[in-house]
Amino acid sequence: MPLSVLNKDQLLAATAPLGHNLIIASAGTGKTSTIVGRIGHLLHSGVEPSSILLLTFTNKAAGEMMSRLEQHFPKEIVSKIESGTFHAVSYRWLKEIYPNLALKQPSELKTLFRSIYEKRNFERMNLTVQPFSATFLYEQYSLYQNASLETFDIWFLEKYPEHEIVMDVYLDISHEFEKEKIEYGFASFNDLLLRMKSHLESNFIPFDEVLVDEYQDTNTLQSALIDKLKPKSLFCVGDYDQSIYAFNGANIKNIATYATRYPDAQVFTLKTNYRSTASILSLANKVIERNERIYPKKLEVGRKGKAYPPKLLMYKDLFEQYQSIAQNIKQTHVPNDQIAVIFRNNSSADGIEASLREYGIACKRKGGTSFFDTKEIKFLLDMLSLLVNPKDMMAFIHVFEYARGVGSALSKEFFQCFLHFGEGRFMQGLLYPKVNDLPNLNPNKNVQLGLFDDDQEIGSAARFRHIELEPALYAHPLLKHAKLSNDAMLYFKSFYTLLKEVHSVKNPAMVLRVVIESPLYQGIIELLATQRGRLKSGEIDDEKKRLAKERIERKAKLLLDLSSHYKELRRFVNAMVLGGNELSEGEGVNLLTVHASKGLEFPEVYVIDLVDGRFPNRKMMSSIEEERRLFYVAVTRAKDKLYLSLAQFDKVKKIDYKPSQFLHEAGLIKGAFVEPKEKKRP
Repeated sequence: MPLSVLNKDQLLAATAPLGHNLIIASAGTGKTSTIVGRIGHLLHSGVEPSSILLLTFTNKAAGEMMSRLEQHFPKEIVSKIESGTFHAVSYRWLKEIYPNLALKQPSELKTLFRSIYEKRNFERMNLTVQPFSATFLYEQYSLYQNASLETFDIWFLEKYPEHEIVMDVYLDISHEFEKEKIEYGFASFNDLLLRMKSHLESNFIPFDEVLVDEYQDTNTLQSALIDKLKPKSLFCVGDYDQSIYAFNGANIKNIATYATRYPDAQVFTLKTNYRSTASILSLANKVIERNERIYPKKLEVGRKGKAYPPKLLMYKDLFEQYQSIAQNIKQTHVPNDQIAVIFRNNSSADGIEASLREYGIACKRKGGTSFFDTKEIKFLLDMLSLLVNPKDMMAFIHVFEYARGVGSALSKEFFQCFLHFGEGRFMQGLLYPKVNDLPNLNPNKNVQLGLFDDDQEIGSAARFRHIELEPALYAHPLLKHAKLSNDAMLYFKSFYTLLKEVHSVKNPAMVLRVVIESPLYQGIIELLATQRGRLKSGEIDDEKKRLAKERIERKAKLLLDLSSHYKELRRFVNAMVLGGNELSEGEGVNLLTVHASKGLEFPEVYVIDLVDGRFPNRKMMSSIEEERRLFYVAVTRAKDKLYLSLAQFDKVKKIDYKPSQFLHEAGLIKGAFVEPKEKKRP
């Protein structure tokens, strides 16, 4: 029984009566064991497993909890529990309502948003204010969806009142953006929650209890979705001191006002830390106690054994810092994969990664550019997305952007051509177009043809006679498009050949293997490796290109390995989109942003670049309190040994650094902290 392993505080929380229960679970206090114990208690109390919903912030966390439950209950019972991230659960429910729903990454939807934005001619409006860029406006719109229940204009003008003169245009762009998403069946991560919330307004899903992990990271939209579920009982677990996602819309008020929003709420506190040594906890508490205490707590140390006090490492130069840490890691007896280097800024990761590799130490990065945001992986997933949803215009545009001389506008025309000649079916129009009803030309827009604006855009397929083509392809109507160049034709030939081979294959690994080995993808590898092997002089460094090609091929192999666990192509693509940010690539030392380190623990941890301006990051921070919470999260990842490092000077940028104020607050640097002004040496 899961309850048998709990301590007194955990047991009290796990067996609380149904109602509104908030559990304050500080770092390392066993929140996962408490949640598992709670679900076990519900099942033993006769609660139907299908009436239990567990919401987490990673699918990995949900999987771990379900795995633990299977040690005590039959798998057929545990499998009936609804569990996963807010987005994954909403997606499963919405797929039953919208079977062709295509979930898209933010970068893809940003492209769609920009295409709509660029149709507006701001220059003709004689504006007294400079309009925001498409990228900034998209990011603000996405943040608004997470952070507010008001209309976009009210929320936006509270922040930027001077933009009232152009607000109608911003609204029009957002409305067209929503319309196009619906037209093509696209959905953002925000859309999943918004549409689920809307669905719940008229459809009730009966849950006896909803459990929410990492409650401090919920945003306004997620909180509203929880309320729309109207569960009989709500069990939320979180820690005010670990709320670090304000930049992404997380609303710390959700946890801070829990007891006032739910008058019958009971608040439980888990006090015993089983992860870190007393000296590490003492350092963390010295710093975090300077923040406002919403839920007072005093942590107790639950582990015994030898304790190493946190160690401050100070270096003269930034590069010397990275080199020394790499040397330390080289000499330690702790396995590489049990060591973490944690940083606030991604720029820190480049230096430490280069130094580790110089010493022959394997490492993997997580929290910077996502594995799934790399061009080589996006291309493969776009190809798979097209097979899953042939009407996915964005996936097609991204694939055809690699054809020389073909931009997004022309790609869109090609896509519409395939739809037209397939009578609305992309794959039909690509592989088996109906060409026996070509219309008579007229001087006006050829509506029936649907892709040529006028007679001048009708070309002759005869110009491609020098290219060896199969008869069916030579007769393809796309060849009559005047803007189809020789290079684009060769690219189209490779694309056509590949799709013809895989369009009816359903097994993800089989499809992916064929795509990776295809001339089309091999051409992409060559193109990207050449770009990455180019020096500033314009010359190609052969060794740099070779290493770039190896990295691309390694990424493709990793994706292929991941696909082997799936039988259905749609399930694999959905899993990669929903859970992609949880994956890190490779083996060895863990290089992590503070945000990516959350929820993890390691015997040995280095928190680097602890200088004012970098950590805390005064340019990016929403508040010094949040930066302090980031520091708290970073240092509490350490179980046994904690190293805090900084350099006094950057030779490249010629900048002097002062120690972070958190080192002063922790008592590692003597004297009161005085905020310095950044100065560059001459």
